[in-house]
Amino acid sequence: MWLWLKEGKPWWYGVMGAVILAAYGIVATWQTQNFARVYATYGGIFIAMSILWAMCFDKYTPDKYDLIGASIALPGVCIIYYAPRT
Repeated sequence: MWLWLKEGKPWWYGVMGAVILAAYGIVATWQTQNFARVYATYGGIFIAMSILWAMCFDKYTPDKYDLIGASIALPGVCIIYYAPRT
């Protein structure tokens, strides 16, 4: 959708983006684990993948705060998701 809205791509880019985004939201509800943990895991991974995406496709150079933030988020995901529960 970003390409359609911001970079003048054809209207069908927006339609495809909307369909993919809606499907992405629906798939999260099908998870069998506790939804809060799944969503938290998604959030941490999304942070890191956003930086990698920007580096690969937008020629973005992350600063130290981007890297520090991602390096905090990913261990946080592991704590939330893999901590033993009673």
